[in-house]
Parts: sequence; C-alpha cells; structure tokens
Amino acid sequence: MPVYLPIANLSVNGLLIVALGGLTGILSGLFGVGGGFLTTPLLIFYGIPPTVAAASAATQVTGASVSGVFAHSRRGGVDYRMGAVMVGGGVFGAMIGALLFRFFQSIGQIDVVINILYVVMLGTIGSLMLREALEAIKPDMIKKRSAPKRRHHPLVAALPMRWRFYRSGLYISPLAPLILGVLVGILTMLMGVGGGFILVPAMLYILGMSGNVVVGTSLFQILFVTMVTTMTHALTTKAVDIVLAGLLLLGSVMGAQFGTQIALKARPEILRLILAAIVLVVAARMLFGLGVQPDEIYTVAPL
Repeated sequence: MPVYLPIANLSVNGLLIVALGGLTGILSGLFGVGGGFLTTPLLIFYGIPPTVAAASAATQVTGASVSGVFAHSRRGGVDYRMGAVMVGGGVFGAMIGALLFRFFQSIGQIDVVINILYVVMLGTIGSLMLREALEAIKPDMIKKRSAPKRRHHPLVAALPMRWRFYRSGLYISPLAPLILGVLVGILTMLMGVGGGFILVPAMLYILGMSGNVVVGTSLFQILFVTMVTTMTHALTTKAVDIVLAGLLLLGSVMGAQFGTQIALKARPEILRLILAAIVLVVAARMLFGLGVQPDEIYTVAPL
C-alpha cells in the first residue's frame, strides 16, 4: 500500500509504517515508555530524512500521551504543580532547541547531530538498563532487601527558594524541576522524543519524587512540551509530515493494547533485559551508519 509523504517527499509502504508504529506501541505498553526514542531511529533506517523523522515522531508522542495523562489523572497520579514548573522549563528548552535545530540545519549538519545524540543517549541508557536487568536476574539478588529511603540529590537540596509539592511529597526549590524541564525540552526539539526515558529516572533519583506520581507527571510534561515542539517545527523547520505522524499514531494506539496484555504475564526483569538489548542494537546500528559513506553523498535542496 504505497503512501506519498508530502514533507519527506517520498513514497513509502503505508502498512509498514503502521506496523512500525505498532511496534513502538507494543514497547510503550510493555515498558511504560513513549517509544519515541526508538521511532526516530527506525524511521531513519527506513529512509526517512532525520529532520522529518524527529519532527513527526514528536507529533506522534503528543497524541499517544493524551490518554495516558487522563488515565493517571483519574487515580490522582499527576502532580500538577510539579508538572506546570517542568512544562514551563520544557517550553523554554524547546525554544532553545529550535534555535539549535535551525543553526545546525543552516550549516548542513543537523542529520549528523541527531544521529550522534541518539548514539550517545541510547548507548548510555541501554547500558544502564542492561546492568540493572542482569543484577535483578542474578540469584543472589532475589533476596529481599530493605528499600533505601527516598531523598533528593544533595545539589537539589542546596538550591534556594523552596516550594512545597504536596502530591510528590517534596519540599524543594522549583529551580530543580525547571532546569530538568529545560534539558528535556531541548532534547525533545532536537531528537523528536518525549523524554520520558530520561525524565522518569531523573524525577525518581534526582528530585526524589513519590513513585505513584512520577509516570503521570512525566506524561503531563511530555504532552505539553511535545505539543509546543510540534507547533514550533511546523512553523519554523516545516519538517512535520502529518501523513507520516498519522500512520505512526494509528499503529501505536493498536500496539499499546497488545503490549499491555503481554506485560501482565511476563517477568519485569526479562522485559527490561529485552528492551536494553533492543536499545543497544539500535545504538550500534546508528554508530555504524555514522562511519559508513552514504549512498547519496550530495543532496539538492531548494533555495
């Protein structure tokens, strides 16, 4: 089923793109991640230009985050005050990311920058996840251990002007979530990811947030920041392909249902091991691609 992508300026197999969205949806249901950090590399492997892949993946993440926010909100799993601070930082970060995107695009290096960012981020995250999964599988790790007391990072405690975030159970400076939001906003703009795979661990281990509001608050921030990112891409870089984003969203909605059912029956540590392996394979493939001469050395772009 050939489908023409007007912004990417190429024809693709529509069913294959839907299946790709379904794969990321399954990963979302299995592991509780948006899947955007894998959607963009897989689209690049398929032949979609990195700029269009990143911008369109951000659009898909926006749509996929809506239902998650409503679900967590109904059970009281969203800290709206914390989320609002991070959204403010994320919007500011997205603006910075847009300037960086246009700069690297103007010097013809945006594709290389996107690929390098993915290699670094996926390699780091995949390695950490692999180590955690292997430790969880070891027999000597099965012994019950007392959970360490939850507390925020010393650098967070040193920041001035503290606020109370009642739902998160924190009394910290709003500068900490604001700075975190800025960093995630920049990455969202450049890489087309929601940032949940960075945001959730940071909220747990750096801010020290309560675990029952981390995912919902993360989705709340991701929803608004990817919304701003999508609008910014549409107005500035003109790289959002709505046809591509629609096909991906269709597949991810269906795939998430299957992933959720599988997650109910599988061992969490085995799932983390599988996801770590997938992430490292994708990172290795992108690293390999950076060192190989492309089939088309030159490209022609309109003035």
